[in-house]
Amino acid sequence: MIYERVALIGLGHIASSMFWGMKRADLVGEVYGFARSAETRQTARDIGLCDRVCNTIEEAVTDADLVVLCVPVGVMGDVAEQIAPHLKAGATVTDVGSVKRAVIDAVGPHIPKGVHFVPAHPLAGTEHSGPTSGFAELFDGRWCLIVPSDGADEAAVAKLRALWEGMGSKVNTMDAEHHDLVLAVTSHAPHLIAYTMVGVADDLQRVSDSEVINYSATGFRDFTRIAASDPTMWRDVFLTNKEATLEILGRFTEELFALQRAIRTGDGDHLHDYFTRTRAIRRGIIEAGQDTDAPNFGRTAGRK
Repeated sequence: MIYERVALIGLGHIASSMFWGMKRADLVGEVYGFARSAETRQTARDIGLCDRVCNTIEEAVTDADLVVLCVPVGVMGDVAEQIAPHLKAGATVTDVGSVKRAVIDAVGPHIPKGVHFVPAHPLAGTEHSGPTSGFAELFDGRWCLIVPSDGADEAAVAKLRALWEGMGSKVNTMDAEHHDLVLAVTSHAPHLIAYTMVGVADDLQRVSDSEVINYSATGFRDFTRIAASDPTMWRDVFLTNKEATLEILGRFTEELFALQRAIRTGDGDHLHDYFTRTRAIRRGIIEAGQDTDAPNFGRTAGRK
């Protein structure tokens, strides 16, 4: 057993998957949970999510050995301030946010002396949200990045690493600025592009809603899956990882202009070379075990 008591603050997709993953591998003793919404707390109780669902955040974190902030990055600082007086000495506070520099700056100042703050980010998830969307296998074979600050307690980092490995993750450490740039490339900018493409289809008056829905090819369907992600979470991601996302979007715009020029001038060689190079990235992702090469992206027959 790695932790006697864990507190999950926020009971959405990642928190619920953590609960089932921790219980699957018998990694912890008791898991307390808290969500701001009474409806969410009741749903968690109904499905057996957490050993105890608390009505106050203070009750959830008191005596916890590990507190996991599973809330939108925009409110993590406020949550940290609220729980700070109730954290026990020697406890560890971590998070699952997709941005790290802003979270460290917001949460760090509220962490009491004697409590360890070890930020983390599991690179896993689906477009679904809420307490019923979690499942124990979510983290299997996926990366979790731990972003310890300078002088972080090595024992606290090691225990958190063991927890994520026990839930099935591969674990690496990374500094906050590099993490935010990498995620701007691999997650944040692609999400914004997906939102934009779906928005363009919605705005294009020459294409009816029924045509967009009925004739969606796999590329557009994958855009809509990404664009169905939690809007509050992604609003906060873009506002808190502004510089890195804008840098990558600037590079994207330059590449897009170059492709526009190639199409306009009939430069087939440029298009072919570009697509050949990008195709190799897809092969690398499959070889790294981060996706499947199953036909039709692994969709089952009859699935839309």
